[in-house]
Amino acid sequence: HMPKRYHSALVFLHWLMALMIIAALVAGTFVLAPVDNSDPAKLLSFQMHMGLGLAIGALLLLRLIVRASTAHPAPATTGIALADRLAPLAHWALYLLVLAMVGSGVALSLASGLGNAVFFGGEMPANFNGIAARTGHGVIATLLMITIGLHILAALWHQLVRRDGLLSRMGFGKR
Repeated sequence: HMPKRYHSALVFLHWLMALMIIAALVAGTFVLAPVDNSDPAKLLSFQMHMGLGLAIGALLLLRLIVRASTAHPAPATTGIALADRLAPLAHWALYLLVLAMVGSGVALSLASGLGNAVFFGGEMPANFNGIAARTGHGVIATLLMITIGLHILAALWHQLVRRDGLLSRMGFGKR
């Protein structure tokens, strides 16, 4: 039979990653602060941001494995054909954007020498001007924030307008 909820491991990974992604986006704003890259506070922001990013990448891979290997509820329906077709695409867009965010962050780190500076005490780059991965990382961050916002609005719409209990599918409890 189809479970009513997602597997508890998937639920745990969902909420853990949600918190970590928000924390990484917030830490990313401190990384962008107009403070010299040699400032120790900025180094700490980079360490937090990059550490979170790498952990999120690893958890995303684990999440995809758990998702592929566990039963999950039938797709949610809204009664709106277009919304029902777009919902799975939106979920996969979240996965792809998180993967692209991690990938562009790693590319930026490698292209600038930032990883060596942040994790191994090397010299911090003065700036990231002219590094294509920096632009990509920023664009992907914006797209990710928009997609997360839409995801939250859709969940709230299900919960508060449709009152269909959709949020309980991503909660802990009997499957």
